Amino acid sequence: METHPNSLSIYKMKKPAPFWETRVHDLQRGLSGLCVGYEQKVWRYDDLVDYAMEWLPEFCLTSKERGDIAAHNAVQRVKKAAHLIYTTPKYKNRGEFGEIFLHAAIREVFDSIPAISKFFYKSSHNETVKGFDCVHIVGNTAKGLQLWLGESKFYNNISAAIRDVTKELKLHFQKGFLRNEFVLIGNKIDIDEPHKTVVENLLSNRTSLDAVFQKICSPIMLTYDSDTVSQHDSICESYKNSFEMEIEKNYAAFQKACTALPKISFHLFLLPLANKIKLVKKLDSKLKAYQNL
Repeated sequence: METHPNSLSIYKMKKPAPFWETRVHDLQRGLSGLCVGYEQKVWRYDDLVDYAMEWLPEFCLTSKERGDIAAHNAVQRVKKAAHLIYTTPKYKNRGEFGEIFLHAAIREVFDSIPAISKFFYKSSHNETVKGFDCVHIVGNTAKGLQLWLGESKFYNNISAAIRDVTKELKLHFQKGFLRNEFVLIGNKIDIDEPHKTVVENLLSNRTSLDAVFQKICSPIMLTYDSDTVSQHDSICESYKNSFEMEIEKNYAAFQKACTALPKISFHLFLLPLANKIKLVKKLDSKLKAYQNL
């Protein structure tokens, strides 16, 4: 991605090394199927957990805090980021890691720029951040920027995930909600020129929502317990064929549920899991370890 010479240092830093494979990827239709894979016949739970943790500082901290990370404060910064996710023992139904997966997917697949760090503005550790789950910028100043306003559902059931995310999208793209959200986003923009000016102009109440919708994409991350993943233990031809069929089936169900939504661009990320309950336990355990560094 093209960056401005005066861009904040975070955007010159390397992202975590790519982890999952984008096994299905169709820009025309707005679809990506993310594959975690196996190691020694076991789905890669621990590697996915480690990958999520690598994104914590970028996901939670301000650009200044991220840019200032060095040997003398790295542990403190990571510890702070881990505390910002949540500290409650009631973790089983929380969705923050779905938001991290969404953040990572957009950054990895589209090389986006996060526009705000919403978690930094939480007033208490265990509150749920309202509004869109991510606010990113995709594109460049030469070819035009898109504002990506995302939603995630960290679920074990794909039908429930599709039902709830489409209900939320319908609410979030209503005029009143969107205008209020634009005010909140505008007060927290955490990027440098020239991107900041472009985003501020787009969010202005002087700009018609008709024009805004032409420059908005809504990225959506849905997780679910997958029959394909649980019935295999390696990336074989059977797995590949079944994975693609499952992704296409769930994409079709999402498209059908989207018929009543505003006419904006969507990009659906589907992340099939082996077992969400087991994954959540591992994520929570590692998060608590980071909090106790």
